[in-house]
Amino acid sequence: MTKELNPSLPSGNNLMPAGLKFMLLSALGFALMAACVKLVSASGMPIFQIVAARALVSLLISYADIKRKKIPVWGNNKPLLIARGTVGTIGLICVYYAIANLPLAEATILQYLHPVFTAVLALLFLKERIHLSTIACIVLSIIGLVITVKPNMITSTAVDLPTLSVGVAILGAFFSAVAYTIVKRLSRSEDSSVIVFYFPFIALPLSLILLGDNFQMPTLFEGVLLILVGIFTQIGQVCLTKAMQTEAASKATAYSYIQVVFSIILGAVLFSELPSVWTLIGGGLIIAGTLINIFGSKRGLAK
Repeated sequence: MTKELNPSLPSGNNLMPAGLKFMLLSALGFALMAACVKLVSASGMPIFQIVAARALVSLLISYADIKRKKIPVWGNNKPLLIARGTVGTIGLICVYYAIANLPLAEATILQYLHPVFTAVLALLFLKERIHLSTIACIVLSIIGLVITVKPNMITSTAVDLPTLSVGVAILGAFFSAVAYTIVKRLSRSEDSSVIVFYFPFIALPLSLILLGDNFQMPTLFEGVLLILVGIFTQIGQVCLTKAMQTEAASKATAYSYIQVVFSIILGAVLFSELPSVWTLIGGGLIIAGTLINIFGSKRGLAK
């Protein structure tokens, strides 16, 4: 049946929803960002310097965006904006440390624990209701975390992930959740571009202070990787925003889990990392828990 006979059929260019296209690009952007972080950190580049490089690129882009909109740079709720930038910086440092010291797939999977922390924080500080689906998410995520991190509790032949790196990765997920909670509060009074601007505005000087005299002059290859970290991050953020604008938030968030697949592929190709069956099972439980939370909450499964 041709399109002329049935106009309701989608054309070849419209088979994939716009929201899905943007979310796939976003997931690929963030996965490539993580791969670049891992590549440049393998050369001995300090984590704080990588954070500073990313912050510099983001600062220039976000400042230009504010000027384009012709809105005030500093926003209204400055203390909370500064808190968002500080918490986001700490979370980013933790995430980059985890990427540098864990297999790419495992570091990515552990980041998806942030919905558990977000749910608890939203209950405590935003007075949002806890849904049965959220409880299911928490339970499945905890089980998935144990299977991923401590598989030798199930079988003695499995190898545990390093405790310190896992702890830092979980902290990264926690601070990401804190930042998300603050952003939800700020969205009531601040333009999104101002919220984005405060992140690199705080991250750049803070990371340079923490870097101290450990600055490492990058080679040409390392310099390109540092720039790509910022560019891929921006691509991921822009496409994520567009996906949220063109697709229901629940669907757009569900699509984001393709980043785990991209990370597994990049880890295998670039770093010869193949996730264990326990990582796949544990990661699957964490992702399943989050998807239940997303769609269950939308259907009003309130406790």
